Amino acid sequence: MRGFNHKKAIQALNYLSKKSSGGKINKMKAIKLIWLSDRLHLRQYGRTITGDVYFALPFGPIPSTTRDILEGNSLLSEDELSYSNEYLSRTDKYDFGTLKDPDMSVFSQTDIDIIEKIIEKFGHLKPFELSDLSHSFPEWKKYESALKQKIASRFEIDYNDFFENVSDGSGLFIDEAESLQLTKEIYTENKDILSAF
Repeated sequence: MRGFNHKKAIQALNYLSKKSSGGKINKMKAIKLIWLSDRLHLRQYGRTITGDVYFALPFGPIPSTTRDILEGNSLLSEDELSYSNEYLSRTDKYDFGTLKDPDMSVFSQTDIDIIEKIIEKFGHLKPFELSDLSHSFPEWKKYESALKQKIASRFEIDYNDFFENVSDGSGLFIDEAESLQLTKEIYTENKDILSAF
């Protein structure tokens, strides 16, 4: 998939696991923390960290290929699977752990800063608390009715919805219109460049 960086996604999962007690973390919790990290990084710097494609599902937004990595999906490339198996261990149906220290060299400093900020603000929440929180975000709310009516099991999320402000109590997702417009323009330019190849 164009734009998806499996090394960043895997190292983000690994880092979240390493930062959790016992070196393991719930899959849903990790996926929600990555979504929040991607959302915040896009708003501040005009790109996400992972480059993943997002879908709205009943339990909230999901980075689709990152979830496939956690589930060891057979559709993944050999590179993605072997790299994942080098760093992540699937401990049970709901949790995964770290096998060795994260390779932080795959990240920019802004990637690390944003992931740290998300851990600080949301890392204490339980998986279903994060799921409930995600239901107040516009990228999920716009599909709430269709998901409840079971029109489809998932809907692809438009990154542009990540630029909408949300009053979630953290203060991280409320920005002035001018600064959001600037980063949205950077995102649009980058997207146009990628689509030209």
